[in-house]
Amino acid sequence: MKRSVILNAELSHAIASMGHGDIMIVCDAGFPIPNSAWRIDLAVIEDVPDLQTVLSAISQEMVAEKVAYAAEMADNNPRLLEKVKAIFPDSEHFTLPHSQILSEMAAKAKVVVRTGAFDPWGNILLYSGVDVPKWFSKPGTIAPDYYASKLKK
Repeated sequence: MKRSVILNAELSHAIASMGHGDIMIVCDAGFPIPNSAWRIDLAVIEDVPDLQTVLSAISQEMVAEKVAYAAEMADNNPRLLEKVKAIFPDSEHFTLPHSQILSEMAAKAKVVVRTGAFDPWGNILLYSGVDVPKWFSKPGTIAPDYYASKLKK
């Protein structure tokens, strides 16, 4: 049996398929997933699984260099925002207009993971990154300045 956190075969495959800069959207139950998207539907009933559970599991298996969410979340769902920041403390965080997430970003995502979450503005974009200390560990390899802080950890 697999020895890592995520047991769902398709989600595990999706994470292994992510390249640097690819986008995974982990969304709430109501997200309008484009018909053309690689959809992984984990939703069973209301809030099962919830965003925190799914994001926490993904964070243990995927390097999220950047994390984005709706600008409206700060005012309209601050508790969810706190959870997202706690799950991805070392990632760069930024916001986008919710309308842009629902349209443009949904079309750009490599994969969309639907949870059962009933969380307003609960659509989180995870930008795949690299494990900087491992990636730049070979002798003679020099990391760019923007990775310097990640090498010190």
